[in-house]
Amino acid sequence: MDHSAHHTAAAHDHSAHQAHASHAGHRMGGVTWGVAAKATLHCLTGCAIGEILGMVIGTALMWGNVQTMILAIALAFVFGYSFTLFAVRKAGLDFKTAIKVALAADTVSIAVMELVDNGIIALVPGAMDAHLSDTLFWTSLLGGFVIAFLLTTPVNKWMIGRGKGHAVVHAYH
Repeated sequence: MDHSAHHTAAAHDHSAHQAHASHAGHRMGGVTWGVAAKATLHCLTGCAIGEILGMVIGTALMWGNVQTMILAIALAFVFGYSFTLFAVRKAGLDFKTAIKVALAADTVSIAVMELVDNGIIALVPGAMDAHLSDTLFWTSLLGGFVIAFLLTTPVNKWMIGRGKGHAVVHAYH
């Protein structure tokens, strides 16, 4: 029996699969520095808002350095996650799924950013005891943000290139 009628060229057109495969490889492995920087800036924005708010609250309540830093780090995570959470909720995800996406997208990025930023502040002599009105406070904080951005961007590029981190959010944009 001749089976050639069942195996048409269209049914076995592998070029469509190859084009799709190369597109997927481009999306995963060919992540640009611009995409990584944008993801890092997104993360930095939430972290900065949370961290500054935490420091202002801790200072206003006359808390010690440790309590203020814990609050600042906690709020950095809350605000960092919330930016992603609101974006994916707007895209139509239910709350539980949106939480999972935000945690997957931002946890490593926020953790690296907070580790570097707070490490810089802890290492700058006098920065931990500087007040909100002191130039040393703001220069060490902003310098920490810059260094954290520079060190977190390659982490995000690596993760996005492997379909992890902020890459999970791209499906909902």
